[in-house]
Amino acid sequence: MAKRVVITGGAIISSLGSEWPEILAKLKSLKNCIRYMDDWDKYTRMNTRLASPIDFVFPEYSRKITRGMGRVAHLAFVSVDWALQSAGINWNNPIESALLKNGRCGIAYGSSMGSVDSLLDFHSMLIMDDVSKINATTYIKAMPQTCAANIGVILGLTGRIITTNTACTSGSQSIGYAYETIQQGLQDIFIAGGADEMNPANAAVFDTLFAASSKNSTPDKTPAAYDKNRDGLVIGEGAGTLVLEEYEHAKKRGAKIIAEIVGFGTNTDGVHITAPNRETMATSMKLALGDSGLDPSAIGYVNTHGTATDTGDVAETLATADVFQRPVPVSTLKNYIGHTLGACGVIEAWISIHMMKEKWFCPNINLEEIDPRCGALDYISGSGRSIETEYVMSNNHAFGGINTSLIFRNL
Repeated sequence: MAKRVVITGGAIISSLGSEWPEILAKLKSLKNCIRYMDDWDKYTRMNTRLASPIDFVFPEYSRKITRGMGRVAHLAFVSVDWALQSAGINWNNPIESALLKNGRCGIAYGSSMGSVDSLLDFHSMLIMDDVSKINATTYIKAMPQTCAANIGVILGLTGRIITTNTACTSGSQSIGYAYETIQQGLQDIFIAGGADEMNPANAAVFDTLFAASSKNSTPDKTPAAYDKNRDGLVIGEGAGTLVLEEYEHAKKRGAKIIAEIVGFGTNTDGVHITAPNRETMATSMKLALGDSGLDPSAIGYVNTHGTATDTGDVAETLATADVFQRPVPVSTLKNYIGHTLGACGVIEAWISIHMMKEKWFCPNINLEEIDPRCGALDYISGSGRSIETEYVMSNNHAFGGINTSLIFRNL
């Protein structure tokens, strides 16, 4: 019999903030966190100058903990630390940390890549014939599994490790795969998350595909997902972590249960590396609904991927309309914080859960005129929407034609 999987802790680091009261206030202000990046002016052939960096002061940790971390792993670890604290697990306490070290706790974490600064150190060797910048931790900071590996070693985890370096679905796949592993009885606890650091190279990836916003003079007006005049996405950064736990295990230790994961679906398009596919996007949502045993009518809100790209918005909204067959309420958080890449799946899921518990859902800021090519959905506007619902869905999509859908239940 499948085990029930609940969320007993969580934490995010984003340009909206980390604490829910601060995040809620910023969402209700209806203002985004997008900035003009002055130091990107040197990239003369890159059109975009926009991003959503975080203002963040790292907590003090010992050199032993941070020496193998670049910025992305450091962000990830802080969110893990905070998430465990919120779950009532002190990893520095020998008794409580036994929960993490007994082989029944796993780590599922991902990012788009490791820290770019360390990759540049290898560049100096290969291009400049200079090996002086390479040391024993250079690769550790640059490797794609840097977040999961650093977290696992620091916490002394001996359970399963899953690295989901699937770009924009890294965080959501981490949650989904961790959920399935606990559901099968293979682990009791899973630390699941995703992270990505700010780097102009990330913006350049989308700029070369004409998918990055170049409304450089009006950063407060972009991105504008689903708007007829949208011109692309904006890069963000951050990290997010959820603590997933088997329901009976959580009850036994007296953990506070925040929400339950009841459905997960993931698949690949098998068509194109960067072009989205309406049919397989819809399939991932149907897989999540099938896993949950819910009818689409039970879902009161869908947090969409909403990148503000031309083809992405159209394919995703048409797929959502195909599945729900009604104007289900939808909104995207990327209009506020940009695209946080490997972190977006967790950040958006965590905020969606909090909005569900708050019974208020954010509007699609910057949406002035809906693109007539988009699907017939209820695009939340104005000052937001009061909705009381037991279930919400959070969807993400990534290069490689990777689709994910998660369904959360309010407890």
